[in-house]
Order: sequence, then C-alpha cells, then structure tokens
Amino acid sequence: MIDPFGRDISYLRVSVTDRCDLRCVYCMAEDMTFLPKAEVLSLEELDRLCGSFISLGVRKIRLTGGEPLVRRNVISLVRSLGARLGQGLDELTLTTNGTQLARHADDLAAAGVRRVNVSLDTLDPDTFRTATRWGELDKVMGGIFAAKAAGLHVKINAVALRGVNEGEFDRMLGWCGEHGFDLCLIETMPLGETGEDRTEQFLPLSVVRARLKQRWTLNPTDYVTGGPARYYDVAETGTRLGFITPMTHNFCESCNRVRITCTGTLYMCLGQEDAADLRAPLRDPELGEEGLRQAILEAITRKPKGHDFVIDRRHRTPAVARHMSVTGG
Repeated sequence: MIDPFGRDISYLRVSVTDRCDLRCVYCMAEDMTFLPKAEVLSLEELDRLCGSFISLGVRKIRLTGGEPLVRRNVISLVRSLGARLGQGLDELTLTTNGTQLARHADDLAAAGVRRVNVSLDTLDPDTFRTATRWGELDKVMGGIFAAKAAGLHVKINAVALRGVNEGEFDRMLGWCGEHGFDLCLIETMPLGETGEDRTEQFLPLSVVRARLKQRWTLNPTDYVTGGPARYYDVAETGTRLGFITPMTHNFCESCNRVRITCTGTLYMCLGQEDAADLRAPLRDPELGEEGLRQAILEAITRKPKGHDFVIDRRHRTPAVARHMSVTGG
C-alpha cells in the first residue's frame, strides 16, 4: 500500500476496545461514556480485518486500546495473529497500561509477542494515583516485571506533563537502565476533551532533552521500531531513550502507519478527522474479501501528508474531538 506521498504503509495499530480501567488526565475525562458493545467488532472480525491488511503489505501490528487487556478473551486474538508471524506478518506488539499484564504476560509471550510498551508516567505512587485518577502503581510494577520474567522486551512510555512528572525523568531513565528497559518520552497531544487545560500540561521535549543531557550522555542512533520515536543510546546504561514530538517536531514525513478502531473505522492519520468505514464492507457478504481490500486501498489514497496539532492559548478546544482511547493509543 503506497499513499499519495510515496510512503509504504506497513504498520497497523488496532484498537481492540475503547475501554480502560484508568482515567489518565491527558487521555480521558473522569466520567467517560464508552461505545455500546453492539458497535464493537468481534475478535473474529478484527482478526479477519488484520488478515486483509497483512495481505496488502502490513508487516507490523500493534494491539492497543483503551486498555487492550481488559477486552474479554483478547488473548484468542493475540494467538490468531501470532499464528500469522512468518506468513506476511513480521512483528506483533502490544501497548498496555500494565494493570492486567501480570496475568497475561506468559500467554502473550507464548503467542509470539516479543515486545510490549507499558505506559508509566511516574515512579511515585501518589503522583501515579493523581495522574491516573485512581491507579495503583504496585499493580503496574507487578505487570512490568512479569513481562520481563516472561522474556518480553519492555519499553516504558511516559507522557511529559508540566508540573506533574517533569522532575522525574532523571530517576526514570536511571531506573529503566537498572532493569534493562528502554524509555520513550511523549509530548501530550490535543485529542479529546479531558477536563484539563492542555496549555498548562504541555512540556516541550526539547526542554526535557536539554536537561537530561546535563547528566546523561545521549548519542543519536538510527535505531527505529517502525513508530515515530527518535532514539538516543544512553552511554551510562546501555539502554535507549526515545522522544515522540508531535507538537515541537512534526514527524509525519516518514509516517508508515494507519489505525483501526474497535468499531472498524480506519483513520489514515491520528491528527485528522478523515476516516473510512470498514465495518460495512467487512460485514457485507456480497463484497467478500476483495471488496474489503478495495475499500482499504481506496482509503489509503486519502492519507494526508500530516497532522495539524496545536497547543496554545488561542486553541482552548482539542484539535481532534475524539479521544486517544477511541482512536487507539
């Protein structure tokens, strides 16, 4: 699949649910209304949809949410997709908040998952509870170390929030180095109404990087995972530090990704509203597999060059109305 700007679309992010057991202040409002179950694709439909993308050239699939591990029987989907590894699919990964990871880590590894991204914005239990509105840090830590014990490579994702965790990145980088985890820092993005002022939350990662360089030796590297992060090797720890900067350094020129929601909506860009309904052709027996593939290919011809995210005091409303949990984090 080649988009209008010559980019090879080989990476699919699949939201298996919009539901989550946390309410992170940069991601969701505290009182969320989730999708009716009737609108959500079955796990079998999600598997078939992923199969169509693989047949069209997708080589990497990341399962996301919401929190993917709160979806009942989601491991059956992981096993089915894992069976496609080496048969068109090169990599199957997962992004999780870690709360359910302790009981699923062994099954994920057995199904062929080799890497997981765990969202963890702080190592302080009180700050964690505040940032997630009710989360328990010990539960997430148990999940992280269960994943490590199962042989999964762990990358920690942390959203940089001014006045919340900006004083912790030295500690987090050291902790990740101690346990062999990579760390990726992310700028907050204006998706969905959260009840919080994003102009107060936003912390440019250029500032964070400059602060970290005062203590750590950060050597640029050409290491890539297929995502938007730019990585540095941390000389003192032997691990990597990534920066995802949708606000201060647009990374769209190399975008190879599209996103499927749990309702079968295809978003060609995280930061644009244009979308394609794949649920209808997926469920139309007259169209069949070829009709579904043609619907996907038509949508790729509309993939935009990039997003238009802005956070400043002139833009008080989100750049995109839908929440990250709906789109697939």
